[in-house]
This record gives sequence, structure tokens and C-alpha cells, in this order.
Amino acid sequence: MSSFSVTVFCGSNRGADPVYAASAKALGEGLGGRDMRLVFGGGNVGLMGITASAALGAGGKVTGVIPDFLRQREVEFQGLTELIVTDSMHTRKRRLFALGDVFVVMPGGLGTYDETFEILTWKQLGQHQKPIIMVNIAGWAEPFVAMINSSIARGFARPDTCGLFEVQPDVPGLLARLEALRAAV
Repeated sequence: MSSFSVTVFCGSNRGADPVYAASAKALGEGLGGRDMRLVFGGGNVGLMGITASAALGAGGKVTGVIPDFLRQREVEFQGLTELIVTDSMHTRKRRLFALGDVFVVMPGGLGTYDETFEILTWKQLGQHQKPIIMVNIAGWAEPFVAMINSSIARGFARPDTCGLFEVQPDVPGLLARLEALRAAV
């Protein structure tokens, strides 16, 4: 296994703007070309499939983690370096967590938000100190950050909650940040 693994949360759909797919491809190529193992949800659909295909195409190692019941719905990705089949979504999330040195949040829907909130909550509760990086492709992360800031302003979250994660503007910025994190390990 590569010494540095990046767990990516992203959409099982491509999104309406082609920049999402282009960014997912750039991310996969960037991880694969830098010998950073991609860990992802295991599906061959949407941004997940694009990222994994690009990482493999760039010579990278890719681990997919998919619950058994989603293997047909999300169409499991064939030809990965490693495919881990779990018995539930909860087990999937625990494996995605355990395998990653850092978490990257790309555009996505409810599943992406679910994974992101869980990993943020675990960090807030002191269960880990791993970096969490949101990538603001075409402004995608802005409503998420606004919601967190609204929770802080209304007294439902601590003022330091925004310190649990960082936001990068694009994939090149993300890849530079990942390089810096790997160098610090």
C-alpha cells in the first residue's frame, strides 16, 4: 500500500456542470501520478468512477469500499487495486476512515454530506486529528461553509468549528496541500 492514502468523498452523480467531472479526473490523475493511494466508495458511477478511473490510468493504487447492497445500484468498480465489500454503510464509513491519512471532500449530494458530517463530528469529539479538506469546485463548498457559520452564529456550534476543516479553491491547490501534508508525515 502507498504510504500516503487519501480518502475522497464525492458524488455518485456527475453533477450538472462539466467542471465537476473535469475536476474529478484531475484529482484522480494527480493522486495516481503522485503515488498517493485513492480510497473511495467503490462505485463506478459519477464523480467516484471518474476519479478512480483517472487514478488507475495514471498508474495509481485505488482501494474501493462498498457495502454489499450497493454493489449493483452503484455498479461496483471492476479492476481496482483492492475492493473491500462491507455489510453496511456504517462499516463502509469506518473502513473509509481507517484507511485514509487525510479526507478530501469533492462535490456531491446527500451521501457526500453524510460522510463529511460524520468525519467532522468524529474530529470535533476528539476521535481523530486527520486533516479534512473541502474542494470548492465552482463554489460548491460555499453553502456548506455558510451553514457551519450559521450554526456558529446561532450558538449551536463552537466558534472554532471552522477549524475542523479547510477549504481549497480547486484541485491544483488541493494537490499542493496534499504534497505538503505528506511531506510533514
